[in-house]
Amino acid sequence: MHNDLQTRLPPITISARDAAKLRHLADAAAETYPATADFLSRELERASICPADRSMRHVVMMESEVSFRDDISGQTRTMTLVYPEAADVGASRISVLTPIGAALIGLSAGQTIEFQTPAGGWRSLTVTDVRNHI
Repeated sequence: MHNDLQTRLPPITISARDAAKLRHLADAAAETYPATADFLSRELERASICPADRSMRHVVMMESEVSFRDDISGQTRTMTLVYPEAADVGASRISVLTPIGAALIGLSAGQTIEFQTPAGGWRSLTVTDVRNHI
């Protein structure tokens, strides 16, 4: 059912600044959170890297406030994507080192991504809005 997942993944764009930090984070987390670190690494490998001086106003990047819909449950959430040390689910701050955070990085409004969770289930998220405070 999900054999062609790689060909159906949406194109993503990550800033050069975020990409360097995220590569380091994925490498550092490889032993502690192997599945999520591997997922984040794969996302970084397939991403188009945007020069740091180019505007990415409508792309999910670090510190973006992103609204997204869980396509299975229909639930909509708004979260800020942050590094692990700043994560606080109660304050709607989600770590990029979670399956949802790694899935959202680099997406734009209207894009959908389907991914496998560490528990083996499948999730599908659609970005409905991106707000960057830059």
